[in-house]
Amino acid sequence: MKNKLFYILLSVLILILCLAFPTFTIAQLIATGGQHSMFLCDDGTVNDWGADMSGQLGNGTGTSNIPVTVSLLNNVTNIGAGVDHSLALKSDSTVWAWGFNSNGELGNGTFISSNTPVQVTGLTGVSAISSMFHSLALRNDSSVYAWGYNVYGELGNGTTASSNIPIQVSGLSGITHIASGYYHSLAIKSDSSVWSWGYNGAGELGNGTNINSSIPVQVSGLTGIIAVAGGNSFSIALKNDSTVWAWGNNFEGELGNGINVNSNIPIQVSGLSSVVAIGAGVYHSLAVKNDGSVWSWGFNLYGQLGNGNNSDSNIPVQINVLTGIVACAGGYGHSLVKKNDGTGWAWGYNNYGQLGNGNNSDSNVPTQVTGLCSTLISVNQITEIDKISVFPNPFKNTFSVIGTKGKAIISIFDITGKEISMQIADKGETQINNADIQPGFYFLKYMQGNKMSTIKLMKL
Repeated sequence: MKNKLFYILLSVLILILCLAFPTFTIAQLIATGGQHSMFLCDDGTVNDWGADMSGQLGNGTGTSNIPVTVSLLNNVTNIGAGVDHSLALKSDSTVWAWGFNSNGELGNGTFISSNTPVQVTGLTGVSAISSMFHSLALRNDSSVYAWGYNVYGELGNGTTASSNIPIQVSGLSGITHIASGYYHSLAIKSDSSVWSWGYNGAGELGNGTNINSSIPVQVSGLTGIIAVAGGNSFSIALKNDSTVWAWGNNFEGELGNGINVNSNIPIQVSGLSSVVAIGAGVYHSLAVKNDGSVWSWGFNLYGQLGNGNNSDSNIPVQINVLTGIVACAGGYGHSLVKKNDGTGWAWGYNNYGQLGNGNNSDSNVPTQVTGLCSTLISVNQITEIDKISVFPNPFKNTFSVIGTKGKAIISIFDITGKEISMQIADKGETQINNADIQPGFYFLKYMQGNKMSTIKLMKL
C-alpha cells in the first residue's frame, strides 16, 4: 500500500512539473534580438523597439526607443527575435518574418530584406519558433525545420550551405522544445534528452568535443531537461528538479559555476534552485525562480546583470528590485523581463533604445518599458483583496487555485462573460479541471462572502 501511494504521489508530482515548466506549447511572450526587443500583446499584435537598421521592428519607421506596433500582423501566438530579424507564429500555425535577409533569415525564398512581415515559405502546422542568425520551427508532428545562416552547420541538415527556405533537420523526431544559439541549435526530445548541432569551438554542443557538427548530436549526461536556451557560444538547460546546467564558453562567467574555464560537457550553475524559467544573452544568462525573483550572471559591461553595478559575475546575483517576474530574455547587451502585472522591464545597453524607456542611456538597474501594450496574458493579476493565485498559468488542462477558503465559489468565464464552470472551493488549495474547454483566454472569479478576486487565465 505504501509503495502504491508513493508512485501515485510521484505521478502527481511529475504531472505538476510538466504543467508548471516551459515546454514547446507555452507561448514565448517576450524576446530579445541583438539590439531590439519584442513583446506579444493580448490582442495578438506585437510591439517592437530598439534598432531598426534592417527593418527588424517591422513597421517601416526606423529605430525607436519606445514600443511600436508591427505592421500588418495580428493573431500572433508566439514570437522570436533574431540578431537583426524577427519572427512571429500566428494562430493558423503559419510563420512570418521581417528584417535582415542576406542569408535567407526570412525564409521566403529570397535574399531581400523586408521592413514589414512576409510569410515563411512552405511551413504549416508549426507550434514553436526560435531565432538568432538562423531560425528554427517546431511542427506539430515533432519535426524541426531550419533556415538562414549555416556556415557552421546550424541548420542541421548535414551541409554548411545557407538556405532561404525551411529545410528539415536530419534525424530528429519526438522533439518537444527548440532554441537557437548564435551559431548553434538546441532541441529537447520527448525522453527529456538534449540534442545540439552547429558551431562547437567552445564546447557549446556539450558532447565532450570541440568539433562542429552539421547534424544533431546528443548532449552528454543530461536527463530530465524541460527547457534550453542558447547564447553566443554557450548553452543552458533547466532540469525538472529546478536546477540549471550550462556548457560552452565561460570567459565572462556565462556558466555561472564560480570559475571562468570553458566546459564541453554540462556543469551545474552554482547556488540556483527553484528555477522555473531561463534565458541567455550573448555573454550573460538569466533565471527566474518560483518566487518571482530574477538572477543573472556573466558579462556586465553595460549593466545587463541589472544588479546596480557593471562588474562581471561568474555566479548568479539577484536583481533585488524585481518581483513577480514570469518571463525573461537576454540580448546582445540588454535584458528584458515580464512581470505578472503585464508590464515589461529592461536594463543594460541602450544605444539603440532597446530598453524601450524613451531614452538612449544605458542602465544597470531595471527600467520600465514605456507605453507598452496592455496584455491579457498577465499571470495572477489579482484585482481585489483576497490573496489567491493560480498555478500554472498559462495552463494545459488542470490548474490549482492556491490560498482558497472553504465555502467560497470559483467560477470560470469566457471573454464574452459567459460562465462555463463553477465549483465550491476547498480549504488551502482547489484543483480545477478544464480539459474540455478550448484554448484561449478566460477569467477566474473567486467569491467568498462579499469579497471577490479576478484572475486572467490562458488555456494552451
